[in-house]
Amino acid sequence: MSQTQNDPTTPARSADRPWLIRTYAGHSTAQASNALYRSNLARGQTGLSVAFDLPTQTGYDSDHVLAKGEVGKVGVPICHLGDMRHLFNQIPLEQMNTSMTINATAPWLLALYIAVAEEQGADISQLQGTVQNDLIKEYLSRGTYICPPAPSLKLIGDVAEYCYTNIPKWNPMNVCSYHLQEAGATPEQELAFALATATAVLDELKPRVPPEDFPRLVGRISFFVNAGIRFVTEMCKMRAFVDLWDEICRERYGVEDPKFRRFRYGVQVNSLGLTEQQPENNVYRILIEMLAVTLSKKARARAVQLPAWNEALGLPRPWDQQWSMRMQQILAYETDLLEYDDLFDQNPAVDARVEALKDGARHELANIDSMGGAVEAIEYMKSRLVDSNAERLNRIERNETIVVGVNKWTEGEPSPLMGEDGGIMVVDHAVEAEQIGRLNDWRSQRDDAAVKAALADLRAAASEGRNIMPASITAARAGVTTGEWAAEMRAVHGEYRGPTGVSGSPSNKTEGLDDIRDAVNAVSDKLGRRLRFLVGKPGLDGHSNGAEQIAFRARDCGMDISYEGIRLTPAEIVAAALEDEAHVVGLSILSGSHIPLVEDLMERMRAAGLGAVPVIVGGIIPEDDARRLRDMGVARVYTPKDFELNTIMMDIVALADPKAVAAE
Repeated sequence: MSQTQNDPTTPARSADRPWLIRTYAGHSTAQASNALYRSNLARGQTGLSVAFDLPTQTGYDSDHVLAKGEVGKVGVPICHLGDMRHLFNQIPLEQMNTSMTINATAPWLLALYIAVAEEQGADISQLQGTVQNDLIKEYLSRGTYICPPAPSLKLIGDVAEYCYTNIPKWNPMNVCSYHLQEAGATPEQELAFALATATAVLDELKPRVPPEDFPRLVGRISFFVNAGIRFVTEMCKMRAFVDLWDEICRERYGVEDPKFRRFRYGVQVNSLGLTEQQPENNVYRILIEMLAVTLSKKARARAVQLPAWNEALGLPRPWDQQWSMRMQQILAYETDLLEYDDLFDQNPAVDARVEALKDGARHELANIDSMGGAVEAIEYMKSRLVDSNAERLNRIERNETIVVGVNKWTEGEPSPLMGEDGGIMVVDHAVEAEQIGRLNDWRSQRDDAAVKAALADLRAAASEGRNIMPASITAARAGVTTGEWAAEMRAVHGEYRGPTGVSGSPSNKTEGLDDIRDAVNAVSDKLGRRLRFLVGKPGLDGHSNGAEQIAFRARDCGMDISYEGIRLTPAEIVAAALEDEAHVVGLSILSGSHIPLVEDLMERMRAAGLGAVPVIVGGIIPEDDARRLRDMGVARVYTPKDFELNTIMMDIVALADPKAVAAE
């Protein structure tokens, strides 16, 4: 061993500053989330990353019919200024760097944040942080949109313009390619779709500021990316992002100052590849994925948040989040990574891969530009993601892509990490009623005249095309709620219904379907018409990838498919089952709200005379909950471990067989 190895006296250049260390957190209530934030900060976290629940993300108050079962499940519910006060209690916002993962309601949540900072006595111009504010990826992959694309793009611009003038250190728009990869995007698609989104936003912003100020505004646009398990390709992808962004800033927008052309990004590494099977393997996956965004100085993330090892099972516990945070701290502070310049410059293998990725992305960008840009190409990009995700799943099913513990080396010891709680944290069902109670108290105690005046000005600002931020901040101070703010946006701009990505003719890309198609034909003959399979997504969960792949495969198997996309009530799904005379109903729920939503739907099915129609449910569902669903009458329950779609297809055929129905 070298005498100088591990010797603290060995000369070395001064180390770079570590990236911001965050954990993506929020659950149950503002008070509980505040306690978690303060605990994480005490353990060495250096920035906050706020997760909001689905009603907050989609512009509904906690007592709305669509919020049933969703309150506090995947994030913190924020209905009004009082909730935001509790969320940041004893956390000085002027000293904090806060990332808020919010899109359709981004102007509103930023308005609430500003109002709380003012109450704390903060200098608003000194606030630092990021609001995601990326609606285009919502249409493609996440589904928490409210308004159509054109007015949504205008709202993105309003936030950016306001921040540039009033909060110059704030990142007003975080182009989010994270969910593109979660929806199956190839690296080239992730590069192209994200950069197309950025150019759509910059084209919206350019007329809003004097030409001499535009480069500075460009410099405030940041990105939020994903890093998968193929970490060499992912590292090369990040280097390609750096080069392509510099190229776009120079050639498309004439930005000359290099500091305004820097590609600034935060990252959460891939959750799609985390497995329910042998979940302890996820620890290694997360660590390897982190290397992709930290090893290369040229393309190093400015902020990193890591999922927990048990994120494929449900909400991580505080200890699990601490474990992921310690991974970052060990890499940043114990290793010598930050003492070196870029480790990959002039590496021929890396350079070749980067150039190939850039060429592929440029080709896709040109294709999108020929359609008129990202907003006009939403349906095209959506269908491309569905195709790519289908091919990804096909490769796993064919064992061309090895996933340890899933399609190879599946035998192993039980995980010692699970514990009595199954390795996950469950939100208390009482949280929803308590949150609704606090919401009613808030409404009863506010100044109704001030609320009415604020809402009138908010609608006028939206109707007249004024920047929505000043009116939103006034509304926040007056006590307006999240649902009331969003209702004004819906009233003025309308509501968007997204493409499902599964229309068109069946494909011939999937192997091994002949036997299933024969079975579908045979059962259809018995039924006297084509087997009809209704796919529904009740509640506010916008993760449509699983539902789309089930519908996509079922269509390829020859079934007659009905899939109307996301955000349906149980009543709407039952009405569709009646109208379509569905033989099987499939529900996809990934937000943890399966118990109340399925219970409601099953009661409505029986009341409508559809009690004999088999219902299947897919989602992130603990075994105890799966037993409860089966007790309600659910025929099959599928979780992420059930990755063989052809097996699910044969289950659907068997359930639709008149003999099976008669036996039931």
